[in-house]
Amino acid sequence: MPDERTVATIAGPGRLPGHYRVLVVDDNADGAESVGRLLEVMGHEARVARDGTEALTTIESFKPEIVLLDIGLPGLSGYEVARRIREQPGGTAMVLVALTGWGQAEDRRRSREAGLDLHWVKPVNARALAKLLK
Repeated sequence: MPDERTVATIAGPGRLPGHYRVLVVDDNADGAESVGRLLEVMGHEARVARDGTEALTTIESFKPEIVLLDIGLPGLSGYEVARRIREQPGGTAMVLVALTGWGQAEDRRRSREAGLDLHWVKPVNARALAKLLK
């Protein structure tokens, strides 16, 4: 079961619930687009990136508050993308969620070490996503 924390509790005091800018990073185009559409139906602004390099570039212009990040990306892994995000100015304020097919204890440990706040196994649970974004 995904972690039940919300963006407000992860991001800290003062975070208001509501409309978020969310970046979905996944090399599976159909999956990424589906999650992006789900987010938009929920009232959030969503963008999609298909690899780690595109994610880092999109972050600069889109300035998401939340990143849903696949781990098994071509080129830069999701772990490396998370580390690079955390090193950027403002990178520690973003909520990073691994949304991946990798769910072993070792994968979860590596997510924590890379700076990800949550580790969810695909497919996305719409109820858990809505709870996170409340």
